[in-house]
Amino acid sequence: MTPSRTTRRAALLGAAGLLAAPSVLRAQGQVRLTLGHGAAPGNPRSLAAERMASRLRERSNGRIEMRVAGSAQLGDDAAMLTALRTGTLDLSVNSQGASSAVLPELAALGLPFLFADPAAAYRVVDGAVGEELAKRFEGVGLVSLGFWDNGIRHTSNSKRAINRPEDLRGLKLRTPPDPMTIDIFQSLGAATQQINFNELYVALQQGVVDGQENPLANIQSSKLYEVNRFVSLTGHKWECNPVLASRIAWGRLRAEDRALLQEAAKEAATEQRRLSQEIDAKLLVEFRANPAIAVNAVEQGPFRAATAAVADRWEARPFGDFVKRLRTAAA
Repeated sequence: MTPSRTTRRAALLGAAGLLAAPSVLRAQGQVRLTLGHGAAPGNPRSLAAERMASRLRERSNGRIEMRVAGSAQLGDDAAMLTALRTGTLDLSVNSQGASSAVLPELAALGLPFLFADPAAAYRVVDGAVGEELAKRFEGVGLVSLGFWDNGIRHTSNSKRAINRPEDLRGLKLRTPPDPMTIDIFQSLGAATQQINFNELYVALQQGVVDGQENPLANIQSSKLYEVNRFVSLTGHKWECNPVLASRIAWGRLRAEDRALLQEAAKEAATEQRRLSQEIDAKLLVEFRANPAIAVNAVEQGPFRAATAAVADRWEARPFGDFVKRLRTAAA
């Protein structure tokens, strides 16, 4: 089941008040923050955000309260980014695709087959590459609090199993508004279309698009397998969820509160990454055991060859030097 348009509209209208006013710092030192994200309940992003809020409350002895508004209650990722930059939202665990609209370099983390596994990605974003991205985020009015795991991504559709690149030709595939993902699938011959994630189930159900790409956790938590029987383990890219604070809201916080927030975000990142990998392994077993879902592994060699030119095209962009450093760090 998916929420109706009326229900979604009501949720957005109800959330409008949250975006109408900045954080409240009371005279007694009380701090009220709001964190928005687009993940469904049970998703590792949702679970980690709630635990982050709990840690903040505990470490501050109840002085810092962080309300978590998930399932795109505050609008889609692009809307939340705008709210962060104008100071009407404090924090967001956002998506790599939407965030790359304000920081194009971020999309390069999704170069096809860049990372051997999630652990390799963590080493890169927790090192010099992550520090460089944090500095670049500051230039667009955002404070980086780290990078959570949005998973190794796979392809699902309602038509057929994807075993070879040519199986994607002619398929209408939803991608996030992420230029890297669009580049990858257009290189593979698919017709790409951008649809908000919270509208994806209905778009698949109605045949607006044939398929999509996401980590298994997102496919499960939003029940996309109900309308996409074929799940093909393409493993074509890894994505992060950047944890971002509004620079305006950040400026209202005292130094000790900033430190608490950074500590809570870092601990939550460790938790979220662990949950992401555990859930991914568990879901793979469950999907394969479900007769209503057709899961197939793919030989990645032909897909790597078909997308090899993507990295070269990205090195030719204005931030090509960053792409080269990223590829070196990943190697």
